[in-house]
Amino acid sequence: MSAISLAALGMSACDTTKDDSAKWSPERLYTEAKEEASAGAYEKAIKLYERLEGRAAGTVLAQQAQLERAWLLWKTAEPAQALSTLERFLKLHPTSPAYDYALYLQGLINFNDNIGFLGALASQDLSERDQQAARDAYQSFRQLVERFPQSSYAEDARLRMNYIVNSLAAYEVHVARYYYRRGAYIAAANRAQQAVLEFQKSPSVEEALYIMIQSYDRLGLTQLRDDADRVLRTTFPNTKVYANGLGNKQTPWWQPW
Repeated sequence: MSAISLAALGMSACDTTKDDSAKWSPERLYTEAKEEASAGAYEKAIKLYERLEGRAAGTVLAQQAQLERAWLLWKTAEPAQALSTLERFLKLHPTSPAYDYALYLQGLINFNDNIGFLGALASQDLSERDQQAARDAYQSFRQLVERFPQSSYAEDARLRMNYIVNSLAAYEVHVARYYYRRGAYIAAANRAQQAVLEFQKSPSVEEALYIMIQSYDRLGLTQLRDDADRVLRTTFPNTKVYANGLGNKQTPWWQPW
């Protein structure tokens, strides 16, 4: 058989497979997609789920396919597409029984894109990264906790919210420290004050107050300096920040409150 004949036979086989899958029932499409995903053939599974969404539009099965496709898109390093899929799901299915899971997955994608636990365990300074993804993750987790407090995902969402808040507070202090070390004392004091006002329960507040004290002292604002010092000593009676200086906190910023 010639090479051309073999190629034609191969194309015919592909067309037959494509035609067969096009004729599958929604239930079989879902089963096949699950099997492909379990086998690690994520790209094939994604295509089958996409076909299922159109075939079973308006059904719970289509909703499930949409969510599982979003998860696979994330796993195949396509977080933007995954988030877009989830955003569409949340808009189209506000009463879905899987709405809490969609919020959780949305938060999880942004969370791991910016401040995953593995990064913290590897001692990366995650507070120095851009924090927009962290803020987006926080909003998703907050909606989940507020709307579905009894959800099986709510407790994990709360833990991640605490982690995110500590990260955001540490980021503000990181920026304030940067300004202070470059002699921009007004900017340093303002950024540190923002951390104190927004994240009152975070461990980073201790250093934020110290930066305020030092900045006000350099600016000759003795009253503001003394006020900040009084708050620091009242809130953290055992503080060692005066001895440790900038950037030498005893408590890692990623620890929960």
